[in-house]
Amino acid sequence: MRRNRNVAVICGVVFFGMIGAAYASVPLYKAFCQVTGYDGTVSRAQIAPDKVLDQAITIRFDANLRDLPWDFTAEQTSQVAKIGETKLAVFKVTNNSDKPVTGRAVFNVVPEQAGAYFRKLQCFCFSDQTIGARQTVEMPVLYFVDPKYATDYETKGQKEVTLSYTFYPAVDSKPPAQQAKASPPKAVSALGGSTAAGL
Repeated sequence: MRRNRNVAVICGVVFFGMIGAAYASVPLYKAFCQVTGYDGTVSRAQIAPDKVLDQAITIRFDANLRDLPWDFTAEQTSQVAKIGETKLAVFKVTNNSDKPVTGRAVFNVVPEQAGAYFRKLQCFCFSDQTIGARQTVEMPVLYFVDPKYATDYETKGQKEVTLSYTFYPAVDSKPPAQQAKASPPKAVSALGGSTAAGL
């Protein structure tokens, strides 16, 4: 009887351990991709590089939506950037519905080998974005390409990188009516904060 109970306890621990590992694998995989640039995932940077190379590449921008009543576009189709140079790109979102809607953007770069070197200092993709009814906001991205891009044998010959965003409904957000009551929508400033905050 005791042996059966021990077996049952061990099976229960293994079962719940596997459930926990399955849930933990998603954030762990995301963190791994952001650190390594695996699968074209772009990482966040705290400071810009201290040198700019006399070598330029073309950055193209792609904007997509999934199940949101928005218009989402890039204000520029492409930019020419020197490697190591900090650049500002602007995206625009219009909420076509009659209520606030919250979305979250996921992103990647092509070719995926460039993911380790495409770095963002400021981006709307780092948090949920609530857009008010019939509101239009500009969403800036401050980025650079790490100088190591020019020496990696997998990327040094690549003259073009595409940065792609896709907005999805924010699955863990409050209902739109509660969002509007808790915090009214704010326009985004050039550094990603609210204009009211003076950022």
